[in-house]
Amino acid sequence: MPNAPPVARFERVAHRGLPRERAENTLPGFLLALDRGADAVELDTHVTQDGVVIVHHDDAVGGRSIAETDWRDLRDMDLGRGARIPRLDDVLDALGDRAAVYVELKGRRIEERVASVVRAQGRRFALHSFDHDAIARLAQLAPDLSRGILFDKATANPREALREAVARVHPRDVWPHWSLVDQRFVELAHELGTRVIVWTVNSAATARALVAQGVDAVCTDDVQILADI
Repeated sequence: MPNAPPVARFERVAHRGLPRERAENTLPGFLLALDRGADAVELDTHVTQDGVVIVHHDDAVGGRSIAETDWRDLRDMDLGRGARIPRLDDVLDALGDRAAVYVELKGRRIEERVASVVRAQGRRFALHSFDHDAIARLAQLAPDLSRGILFDKATANPREALREAVARVHPRDVWPHWSLVDQRFVELAHELGTRVIVWTVNSAATARALVAQGVDAVCTDDVQILADI
């Protein structure tokens, strides 16, 4: 039997840094992920009451709503083991050219402020969200910025959802939950001119199967499982 053709290079994306070893969405986690082989990091963003874009998953910290709290009242909060909430521009500055940065819009109607920060500080980046309305607004606001659409695992008809999203917002990237993906999904995405970034894959065997199907990137909590793929 002839050897199978080599699998094209794919991107290893660290989901919120390295949450199995460091507090998620923190500078120590992002930097350690790069040391462990990540090509890119994925992170979550909110905007404080005084307009600072911060990196955090939930919409509240220590019982305080981020959108209703000033940055000065959040920056010294201990997330555990001395970890602190970073600003997005701090992360972009620290990572520099070492990695691509995938910025998820978590807060409501924050796309304009986040776009301003990445445009000023970022080198390689894209913005994405489960909120397809936010990405549609971003497409109008900053059509030159790379953007992506997330699909959760409850998406009923992934390929139809893909077609609709591409027609509406023309994303560079689509982010399906890994369980939604098969060869036909990947082929359709590529026919429509989009990259496929699967999330959140924490099994080397699953990652290997997805890469064999042609996905462009794998987002994981532990980039070390992708080292030999």
